Amino acid sequence: MQGEAADGLELLDDFEVRVLGVLAEKEGITPDSYPLSLNALTAGCNQLSSRDPVMSMSEQTITAVLQRLVQRRLVSEVRQAGARVAKYEHRMRMKWSLEQDKLAALTVLMLRGIQTAGEIRARCGRLHDFATVADVETALQFLIDKFPPLVARLPRAPGTKEARYAHLLSGSERVEQQEVAGSFASNLEPAAGVSPPARPLSSSDRVAALETEVAALRAELERLNAQFAEFRRQFE
Repeated sequence: MQGEAADGLELLDDFEVRVLGVLAEKEGITPDSYPLSLNALTAGCNQLSSRDPVMSMSEQTITAVLQRLVQRRLVSEVRQAGARVAKYEHRMRMKWSLEQDKLAALTVLMLRGIQTAGEIRARCGRLHDFATVADVETALQFLIDKFPPLVARLPRAPGTKEARYAHLLSGSERVEQQEVAGSFASNLEPAAGVSPPARPLSSSDRVAALETEVAALRAELERLNAQFAEFRRQFE
């Protein structure tokens, strides 16, 4: 877990940001299965799509992260009547007094890293329907103006016209690290019209992909077991 920023914001590590981001995302796009069980949350954290960076988090790691977030009142554990497992929901909306448009913009930054307002609008999907890029910028400005601020506006990248934005939940130093990493990666991009050579998956990549698939299967099995249990109760 991180420490505390100079402005008083309790900093989050990358795992804590991912867990909170997934909870907020799933609340918006799959409300029927929210709050999330540990299995479903693990699958969401380890998704290979709509995530930057892609992570491989074990249930043990996520359990420890959830305990920290519960202590900091950013997550609540929910015990539903008849449910065999605990479920979890985020409290960012209440913790930071965020309406849905602000929460949606922050969530996408948490899950996808540094982005422009146009990219955030395109990626918000079912979290919030921003009519224009200007609406996104208005939501971002609210997050920038909060005290302590939750978002920062970054300088334009060389050769680009749009400002970029980053969340500050892990501190400004973490944002600087991400900027350096992004700049380094862009310098390695091949020239236009030249396809990069195929890179075989490493052992760790293959393991991460398999763990993600297993987590998704476990979540689906849990859902089916719950449906079957409900079906049996109708004939008891």
